[in-house]
Amino acid sequence: MSHPILTAYRSVRAEMSEACTRAGRAPDAVSLVAVTKTHEADAILPVLEDGHRVFGENRVQEAKGKWPQLKARFPGVELHLIGPLQTNKAAEAVALFDVIQTVDRDRLVAALAREMERQKKTPQLYVQVNTGLEPQKAGLAPDQVAGFIRNSERDFGIRYAGLMCIPPVDQDPAPHFRMLANLAKANGLAGLSMGMSSDFAVAIAEGATAVRVGSAIFGARPTAIPAAP
Repeated sequence: MSHPILTAYRSVRAEMSEACTRAGRAPDAVSLVAVTKTHEADAILPVLEDGHRVFGENRVQEAKGKWPQLKARFPGVELHLIGPLQTNKAAEAVALFDVIQTVDRDRLVAALAREMERQKKTPQLYVQVNTGLEPQKAGLAPDQVAGFIRNSERDFGIRYAGLMCIPPVDQDPAPHFRMLANLAKANGLAGLSMGMSSDFAVAIAEGATAVRVGSAIFGARPTAIPAAP
């Protein structure tokens, strides 16, 4: 009998494939970032053992508590930081993550550029865009994106892989995804990280190259974040 998490994971993969077909896109055009925040290693193992290698975490400290050991055991893991990053965590983030999706201010760009040079590591970087202009959310306003990208390249030699957004929960996500896709195209960026458990099919229809899915695979998040071992 299949593990419930593995069953849910395979169901999400099937839904993604169907969404790609409906959108006239190849099934491998969209990467699944399996979001493991607040879930312990035991919950992640069924998916790792099935061959999945792309995962997302919200917090540097939590990721440090479980992913170095898992990366050592399962070669080829690509770890994405999908939560806000404090400037003083830049060194740890560059050391641990392969992709950082939440770059949204000059001070953070400067800190990441210093650490990338010091550590001789080049994680892929995405600009987070606050498409709904929500004051409680991180991310740049859409009209700030082009200038931010230009300044990052001019001042720090940073080239971005793409854009990321989290639409307002009480709005139709499609216009937000469309906005992000248009912004990416206007700025010559190929990567579009958008869509989560409730709306990833919509995101795929609007051009997502990566969707971030947690609860649809791993279930509701535990109320307490597990302590690092």
